[in-house]
Amino acid sequence: MQHNNRRVIVVGGGLAGLAASVRIAESGVPVDLFSLVPVKRSHSVCAQGGINACNEVARQQGYSEYEHFDETVYGGDFLAHQPPVYEMTHWAPKIIDLLDRMGVPFNRTSEGRRDLRLFGGSLFKRTHFAGATTGQQLLYALDEQTRRWEHEKRVVKYEHWEFLRPIVDDGGRCIGIVAQDLRSMQIRAFRADAVVMATGGCGLVYGKSTNSVICTGAAASRCYREGAFYANAEFVQVHPTAIPGADKLRLMSESARGEGGRVWVPRTAGDTRDPRQIPTEERYYFLEEKYPAYGNIVPRDIATREIFDVCVNQGLGVGGGNQVYLDLTHLDREYLERKLGGIVEIYRKFVGEDPAEVPMRIFPGVHYSMGGLWTTYTPASDLRGMEPGAPNSMMTNIEGLYAFGEVNYQYHGANRLGANALLSCIFDGLFCGVGVANYVQGLDESAASRDASAYESAKQAEEAIVDRLVKADGTENPYLIGRELGDEMTAACTVVKSEPRLLQAREKLSELRDRYGRLRLSDTGLWTNQNLSYARAVGDMLRIADAMIEGSLLRKESRGSHYRTDFPTRHDGDFLKTSVARLDPATDRCSIAYEDVEVGLVVPRERNYAKTHAPAKEEATPAVAAS
Repeated sequence: MQHNNRRVIVVGGGLAGLAASVRIAESGVPVDLFSLVPVKRSHSVCAQGGINACNEVARQQGYSEYEHFDETVYGGDFLAHQPPVYEMTHWAPKIIDLLDRMGVPFNRTSEGRRDLRLFGGSLFKRTHFAGATTGQQLLYALDEQTRRWEHEKRVVKYEHWEFLRPIVDDGGRCIGIVAQDLRSMQIRAFRADAVVMATGGCGLVYGKSTNSVICTGAAASRCYREGAFYANAEFVQVHPTAIPGADKLRLMSESARGEGGRVWVPRTAGDTRDPRQIPTEERYYFLEEKYPAYGNIVPRDIATREIFDVCVNQGLGVGGGNQVYLDLTHLDREYLERKLGGIVEIYRKFVGEDPAEVPMRIFPGVHYSMGGLWTTYTPASDLRGMEPGAPNSMMTNIEGLYAFGEVNYQYHGANRLGANALLSCIFDGLFCGVGVANYVQGLDESAASRDASAYESAKQAEEAIVDRLVKADGTENPYLIGRELGDEMTAACTVVKSEPRLLQAREKLSELRDRYGRLRLSDTGLWTNQNLSYARAVGDMLRIADAMIEGSLLRKESRGSHYRTDFPTRHDGDFLKTSVARLDPATDRCSIAYEDVEVGLVVPRERNYAKTHAPAKEEATPAVAAS
């Protein structure tokens, strides 16, 4: 049944956006789906390694949904609220079954069962995969389901449209968005009874990352500008294995290590021999030596810091530079093509060497943001999961504005385990999408009946921003400011951090904000003007970078991806808390408060991957009552 006069806008055409669109349309509520690029070119298409879930084969190893839950909160250094993680990991097997029925070509064993591979942070094979192009296969399958609802007129796609702002009424409720057609440059206001942000991460804040170049974080920043809170900004994942490039970084999936890839460097600094000529005893397999239980499949934050230490501090990088070997040459070529064909092809194309013959040369690269828009939920009475269909599931502090997928800070805490990202995106859309439908169906009035003044005012505000940028007659180049921002953030706020370096970055950001006020665009036309779109996004990236730097300065501990050389240990007493950034409109600067993390199912314990991980047992009753 279609609900008259009710409509939801979903911003973002990746997995979270598609899953949400399908689930909301199934509930009878029409959806307008906005995407910067054609949906099938959304950044989810770049995901490689797999999606985590317990199945019968994993269960035969002694694995369980509860083990998946425990691994996730343990891997995230206990900074994630536990009820949403519990719900996600217990939904995971059903999600895999659904994707299988949609036709996702998961790899199979010789018996016809869905194949599994190892991934970081687990000693169990529990990652389902479609070669090394899993994200592409999932995205295409969900796009097919979305197009079914397009045919039924319940989903309308707006591809090549850029989100500019949420429209928030005087009562603090989101009632639509302003967006711009990137071809005609037309700016329009759109009515909606709820808005779902599913816009991914903010890798371009760092200049070069494994993200697509559209992943600026601008959409989240524009919600933050309009009053949405931004949580855990200081937690940014640097993936241990990427190919450095002049334009961007290209991911070499964790599946390479999960399928037997080994990370090493020559034991002697400056050894320039062909790696195939270096005997085994002269190779330093540092992850295997330091973490004998997990070896090459330690979580990403640990692997990244070890690679950084070996190259930067010990000077053992390949050829004296910042790179190590990721070695697949001991694996059978047919096996490589079947299990890792996607990344092997990427490496051959961009490096010109065959990973089946010569070890790959890789170095860490910015990959994922654990931080994002602050959201809420309703826990189950015993904390084991969330209340199904609750209208506030992943709603921001702005009523009617939701955040799904990477732009939502829930699920991953201080460090994301590999192959949990695809799961969290699809879970948000399927589970929390029902809450969105319930919210709009319960409203007393629809956005369609509202006065047009709020929409016109928001549209005019965005037109004024465009007018100011186009007419600016300063001397500063937005691309130069963006490059300097990326260089500074990479140097100060990635693998290792310290107060002196963060304070230096704070000063640099102040300088860049000042220079941003003196822009001059090279293209002032109003037809497919990418210069305008990028210049606008630079201001948004500066705003998010401010929250990242301030959050990193205030968190005087090391936890997950956030490692402070001046505070190298975890401090639960002071910092087992979510950092929540609020923007001061008068200064365009952030203030940060803290809120407690719900840890009532698993009591935080030492995180140590040098030995076999012993999961906490599931208690008959939770450790503490729900708050």
